[in-house]
Amino acid sequence: MVTRMEWLEAGLELLADEGAPAVTIERLTGKLGVTKGSYYHHFKGAAGFRTALLEYFEAQFTTRLIDTVEREPDAEPAAKLQRLLKLVLSDPDSAGLEIAVRAWALQDAEVRAAQERVDRARTAYLRELCRGLKADIDPDRFAQLLYLILIGAEQVLPSVPKSDLREIYAMTLRLATGETLID
Repeated sequence: MVTRMEWLEAGLELLADEGAPAVTIERLTGKLGVTKGSYYHHFKGAAGFRTALLEYFEAQFTTRLIDTVEREPDAEPAAKLQRLLKLVLSDPDSAGLEIAVRAWALQDAEVRAAQERVDRARTAYLRELCRGLKADIDPDRFAQLLYLILIGAEQVLPSVPKSDLREIYAMTLRLATGETLID
């Protein structure tokens, strides 16, 4: 039997590869090679699946990253920021998923609410880290800038390669702090 997590992973893959219209029970069952009964065992219809998928997206691409960085709670904010950026930039497939979720959020109120929650959590964590940097900058605006660089880099076509984005972040952090925070 297919697990709930496997359903959600398949949903994220379809979403990233083909967009929200592709995330149907027929496409999911075909992808997983199972019947609809397994789907209904785990979810209460399309609305239940959508809610679970959004929660899973938030958990995997926001909460998990923050929790990973916070495994070293006594680390300096600059070290935490460096660790966070490395984690974000190490996932080669996240850009397509982020684009798909943002596009979906323009058409669905529940998805929009989830995307707003994700954006608030991410920027709040960045603000927390930036407030601890030893730099003569507005930490709240700097946190916003760091997040907007990522979102913008994912939205332009063709998207900015992760290696270039790493260099852009290194330059931005060096300009703001005078230090090389990303190697």
